[in-house]
Amino acid sequence: MEENKIISGIKVVIIGGSAGSLNALMQILPELPDLNGFAIVLVVHRKSTDDQTLEDLISLKSSIPFKLTEDKVPLLPGYVYVAPSNYHLLFEKNETMSLDISEKINYSRPSIDVSFESAAEIFGSSLVGILLSGSNSDGTQGLKMIKDAGGTIAVQNPLSADMPFMPNNAILYNDPEYILNINEILRFIISINS
Repeated sequence: MEENKIISGIKVVIIGGSAGSLNALMQILPELPDLNGFAIVLVVHRKSTDDQTLEDLISLKSSIPFKLTEDKVPLLPGYVYVAPSNYHLLFEKNETMSLDISEKINYSRPSIDVSFESAAEIFGSSLVGILLSGSNSDGTQGLKMIKDAGGTIAVQNPLSADMPFMPNNAILYNDPEYILNINEILRFIISINS
């Protein structure tokens, strides 16, 4: 990890994950202090039902305020948002979020790639993308788009991932600035804008 690199001017930290990522998130989110002027958006593969488990865990275990993600809701700094099950999460030019029910990408809705690419288009260099554990290739193309737009990308160290395929694939096809264990991801997020 590049300890001395300061990442500032960030508006959004978008975190994607699939199988095994809930374990990582539950080690990271409860330990985060107030966010330094940015929002966190979580895009996690979920069941195609009204699964509220992730939202319930965040509101129960994290001190960071949680906002429900609904269509046309503004993205506010200091809050955690979660892509709802069975919708793709997109970002609009006025920095609101929108929900889309178009076809599944990488067998998933929400798709990490769809959300990462949309966020890259809107937030560019003021975006950090983090990819966690998972068992398919979703997120790899989205990280490339974030990096191409001037954003910063980080990937969970596959050795610390419950399912290493997703981070391995992202590392293979991208050159992430950071490859981090779970405790390093926590420190990395805390250091943003500080």
